[in-house]
Amino acid sequence: MRIKSLFLAMALASGAMASEIPAQMPVSIQAPDTFYHRPPVEKRCFSSKAVEKQIKDMHKKLVEVSPKLWQMFQNSFPNTLDTTVFPDGDRTFVITGDIDAMWLRDSGAQVWTYIQYIKNDPELQQLIKGVILQQFEFICLDPYANAFLNDTTQVSHWASDYTLMKKGVHERKYEIDSLCYPIRLAYQYWLLTGDSSIFGDLWQDAMKEILALFREQQRKNGLKTSYKFQRTTHVLHDTTSNYGYGHPAKPCGMIASAFRPSDDSQVFPYLIPANFFAESVLRKAAVVLTKVNKDEATAKECLALADEIHKGLEEHATVEHPKYGKVYAFEVDAFGSHLLMDDANAPSLLSLPYLCPELVPANDPIYQNTRRMVFSEDNPYYFTGEFNGKKIGGIGSPHTGLNKIWPMSIIMKGLTSSDRNEQRECVKLLVETDANTGFMHESFNPSNPADFTRSWFAWTNGLFGELVIKAYGKGK
Repeated sequence: MRIKSLFLAMALASGAMASEIPAQMPVSIQAPDTFYHRPPVEKRCFSSKAVEKQIKDMHKKLVEVSPKLWQMFQNSFPNTLDTTVFPDGDRTFVITGDIDAMWLRDSGAQVWTYIQYIKNDPELQQLIKGVILQQFEFICLDPYANAFLNDTTQVSHWASDYTLMKKGVHERKYEIDSLCYPIRLAYQYWLLTGDSSIFGDLWQDAMKEILALFREQQRKNGLKTSYKFQRTTHVLHDTTSNYGYGHPAKPCGMIASAFRPSDDSQVFPYLIPANFFAESVLRKAAVVLTKVNKDEATAKECLALADEIHKGLEEHATVEHPKYGKVYAFEVDAFGSHLLMDDANAPSLLSLPYLCPELVPANDPIYQNTRRMVFSEDNPYYFTGEFNGKKIGGIGSPHTGLNKIWPMSIIMKGLTSSDRNEQRECVKLLVETDANTGFMHESFNPSNPADFTRSWFAWTNGLFGELVIKAYGKGK
């Protein structure tokens, strides 16, 4: 598979050729040209009638709030479809934006934004089905890899990493969530469409790979496993300790991992939000395996593993904080060590009610304590600054260094809130800190939003669209 017109798409998303406002847009609703950056219709990667209808339906509600918000919503909400999806037969390759590789996590999250519209859009349904099948295929190629190339005969520029790099693998940073997002997406696709054709041999092969990996990474046989990773780098979080095996972990039922969803190496092996996510999707997989595949044995294996994770979380996930009471730790080793922080990338502690509300509802007292902790200066990766006379704050990540807020954290704060005013305050802050680009970014300096990373980050653009719809799209 080859990505066509990639550099054109990159130019469009970064702002080149972006001042063209379609002639069909009424003059009365135009914001300044600098805020409207959708590529022309004929140059978009994919167009969805259902998504375009949603955009049209939001027009009146948003333009009355702010013409800039209306234009930013138009830019951001369809950004994945406009610029990053490449259907090829029954497969769909999805790039992250300015990185032309397919991350299992990012691709699953990017198209999740549109999952609710597939019942009314057969072409969109087929596109997302193609993403799911491509993800299963990649998992079977290497379940430890987090990102893949569009040409499986090619060798990555990370081929020099000290790990087992196969052709077609872009990067081999093992992360639990890379295996969770595809299951979450496939399960929801099936619930909405009733199409069980995705759950054939490829799905069952992928589940065997996932279960074998998760069992191995419970570390019941000690520190050494078949997976290890090292990289020649000056960036500490780009490699792992103990000759590639990471920090020791005491077996407790949870699954150990090497890297966070930020692609940064962990301090302690048990990443709590990722284990919640794993429990959630394993229970979903068991439903599919039972009802569709009639595979009771593998379904029971999924449920048994989910139960072990649950027990490990009950015993090790919480810590008594002197200020906030009982909170969820970010990482633990089950020897008694724990790390109290949060990273903006999802799964994060903040995002738990968004990703697995059946396990951690937003009104859960421990989650609420944790939410207050991570969105405060008691989280070492919570940063603040003053911009336009207003103090703003948000969660960052070691991935982008100190004093950089991730819009994703502000978006996730809104998506996990039931307070419409809080949701809209999050939207307002995001509109004010876009550096007049009309898009979300990976991170920005809270005192100078023009100092940002990644001008083309489709996942966050889609999440922004989700938040805007939640804050303004329903009711008065």
